[in-house]
Amino acid sequence: MDQERLEFFRTLLKERLTALLEGAGATIGNLTEEREALTDTIDIASMESNRDFTLRLQDRERRLVVKIREALKRVDDGEYGICVACGEDIAERRLMARPVATHCIDCKTEAEQLERKRRAF
Repeated sequence: MDQERLEFFRTLLKERLTALLEGAGATIGNLTEEREALTDTIDIASMESNRDFTLRLQDRERRLVVKIREALKRVDDGEYGICVACGEDIAERRLMARPVATHCIDCKTEAEQLERKRRAF
């Protein structure tokens, strides 16, 4: 991958990282402000359900932040866009769809098929 494309993906990754980190701060603030004096058990259950869902989303975003930082390190190390399984280039269309991808589409498909087979047994 040429330097211009690497810079494009570095910028894309940094923008996504910034958006995730800014959103995380707002979510945490909202969770702490939700401590209302609810007395109705249905309202309490609903609030707890929403809170649980929000925390699960937050955890998913936290894992994505880690993956973005790892992808940025691969950009810095000159390893971005190279499949960790076969060493071939990852298609740019795949990187546009999933900038944190570490596998080319063929290797990812194979890994998913193996995972499905393992779950079946």
